[in-house]
Amino acid sequence: MSHDTLPRPARTREPGREPPVPGRRRRHWTRRANPVAGLGSVVWLAIVVIPVYAMLSASLTGQDKALTGNPLKPPTSPTLDNYNTVLNTGFGHLLGNTVIVAVAVVGIVLVLCVPLAYVAVRTRDRWSTTAFRLFLLGVAIPAQAVVVPLYLLIAQLDLYDTLLAVILPTAAFAMPVSVLVLVGTLRDVSEDLYEAMALDGASPLRMLFQLTIPLAKGGISTVVIYAALQAWNGFLFPLIFTQSDGPRVLTLGLFNYVSQFGVNIPALLASVVLSGIPIFTVYLVARRALVGGLMGVGGK
Repeated sequence: MSHDTLPRPARTREPGREPPVPGRRRRHWTRRANPVAGLGSVVWLAIVVIPVYAMLSASLTGQDKALTGNPLKPPTSPTLDNYNTVLNTGFGHLLGNTVIVAVAVVGIVLVLCVPLAYVAVRTRDRWSTTAFRLFLLGVAIPAQAVVVPLYLLIAQLDLYDTLLAVILPTAAFAMPVSVLVLVGTLRDVSEDLYEAMALDGASPLRMLFQLTIPLAKGGISTVVIYAALQAWNGFLFPLIFTQSDGPRVLTLGLFNYVSQFGVNIPALLASVVLSGIPIFTVYLVARRALVGGLMGVGGK
């Protein structure tokens, strides 16, 4: 028998795979358009963008034209005098105090909440669970309900009219949500990794720094952004616990453009724009980590 007449081996069909049927076309699954969702996205975008545009437009107009005409109409003669006014009225001092408060709050929250979340996840006894649940009661307590006891406590500690009077309460009210986010993140760490490090003789402190923290970067980033936003936008504690111009922050600096006889609206909006740029930049840089960490709050 020649080489050309050798029988061909029979083709074997792969398990789970049906043979092709002649005349049958493959179906290509495509996503269907959702006009309702698209319309809702456009409406939501307009709700967000229009106020921002009106604020930017008003900050570029003069005081005499702030309350006249259409607020959505572009300014006919834009000017930067309002921004110069803001920068020349102590904006740098207010910005520096706000940065100090934000950095201190973030530092306190990370130093305390990461070990607390680690203990809540790794310790499975009744006391740890009860303490964790009691700690989360802070989520349901509004700051307005305890502002009077906090005022008396800060006055007795001789911290009134200082930056510490703003930093400590802000960090305390940011901790419950931060612990909740971190616990949800740490629960996603595999138990096998902890057992492997325990077999190698690793201590709980070594597990925290070499295993837990590197694997919880998403949740830690979320906590950093959340605590920074709470400190940056805080108004109640700086208003109640400070009095002089020394410890003032950006939110209180807006009162500089409110007088007995009127409000300098363009300068006020220019101050809002300048104060929002730093924290908005931080949000743009770390928005993916923020969304990813919030999605993992529930844990597995």
